[in-house]
Amino acid sequence: QVFIDDQPIRLTRTEFDVLAALSARPGMVFSRRQLIETVWDEGWVGNEHLVDVHIGHLRRKLGDDPAAPRYVVTVRGVGYRLVER
Repeated sequence: QVFIDDQPIRLTRTEFDVLAALSARPGMVFSRRQLIETVWDEGWVGNEHLVDVHIGHLRRKLGDDPAAPRYVVTVRGVGYRLVER
């Protein structure tokens, strides 16, 4: 389960799995490929930008602004990382 300010956030299984992967190593930058291998599995074939779509949905549900992120940061040319608290 995911809560922000004691309010439950409803996530799809994939959104939850992406957040779980990022939160397992806060501060570590994950490439799209690393997230695909963790969330979907290494045999997955397709467009890696699918990760961007799920990150976008996750940000919206968390109320995160990509321009001033509180949770998920884009590291240009590399991937994504969860903000360390």
